[in-house]
Amino acid sequence: MSLRLATFNVENLMNRFDFSGFRNELNQDRALALYEIADEAQYRALEQARAIALTDDARQLTALAVAATRADILCLQEVDNLAALKAFEYGYLFKMIGRGYQDKYSAAGNDSRGIDVAVMMRRETAHGQPIEFVRMTSHAHRTFAELGLHNPALAELGIQPHERVFRRDCLEIDVLVGGRPLTLYVVHFKAMSPPRNGMNGRDASMPVRIAEAGAVRRIIEERFGPEKAADKRWVICGDLNDYRERVVIEGDAHEGYRFTPAQETVSCIDVLTEGGFCENVVERRPEMDRWTLYHTRGPEERHLCQLDYLLLSASLARRNARAVPEIIRAGQPWRTIFPPGQEVQRYPRTGWDRPKASDHCPVAVTLDIA
Repeated sequence: MSLRLATFNVENLMNRFDFSGFRNELNQDRALALYEIADEAQYRALEQARAIALTDDARQLTALAVAATRADILCLQEVDNLAALKAFEYGYLFKMIGRGYQDKYSAAGNDSRGIDVAVMMRRETAHGQPIEFVRMTSHAHRTFAELGLHNPALAELGIQPHERVFRRDCLEIDVLVGGRPLTLYVVHFKAMSPPRNGMNGRDASMPVRIAEAGAVRRIIEERFGPEKAADKRWVICGDLNDYRERVVIEGDAHEGYRFTPAQETVSCIDVLTEGGFCENVVERRPEMDRWTLYHTRGPEERHLCQLDYLLLSASLARRNARAVPEIIRAGQPWRTIFPPGQEVQRYPRTGWDRPKASDHCPVAVTLDIA
């Protein structure tokens, strides 16, 4: 009995406009920055036109990437709300794959922009096994103090013990697949912040992601028991906004690019995998071929890294020892630099930077849950 499971950060699947750029230039789209805009009314009209013009192409590409996962259950990040998800599924995805993801689940999390995690699922697998929703539990309300995770590193960031751990949520979804239980923990950890106190953005925000990872692990241990949790059937799915290895890119298109693997000494991923609690099955792919995002701040800072994860419980990973995830990269913009031999044919109308399916790549795997 097999289940196709995927995770995908769909990058701002919104059903509302953001006009904050009129007063905050950091939020203003680069296209509008080219024009002299007389007043807020004109800005709002232009922003609406810009967003709508970009959205149609972008969401066609997002739908192509979703369809390519062939997932029975799809875990998503950066979804505005269920209304936005339903409109996307009906208006874009349905035209490609027909009747598919009839059941959708989400809950309001803690993100200041209102982007949440969500799950879409079919009612049966590709092989005809029923998929039944059992329950959904949001952990957005859990605090550092409640979970015993507050520490001096967090205090130095100005974070208090009573504050909520998750920057979005840890959404716990229980399903039955062919009558067999499976629990999903859908997450979207804190993004890497701007540099501060002489540290780069990744290091500066690391204490929060380490706490989030610790919180997910404790939630799972609370549910199944510390000694038995690794033997249960569950998956942590989502954008963890961290990596423990990357592929550094140097050179240029004229003289040629150089790709160098680099290991990190600290990562929040280690908190989850420590002691064989779970496995990052994307690491079953070759070292140079595990990336799900291209990061650049210009020619001086470019790398490929894995930010999107399917972390299988130790028991589920053993049962699926030969399962190797697929990473769908055809929705990446043309600016993404691919290592030799990894190039893909982009979806039609993909742009240099935009439109694109997302800045992230979907990750999908077929699992035996018998």
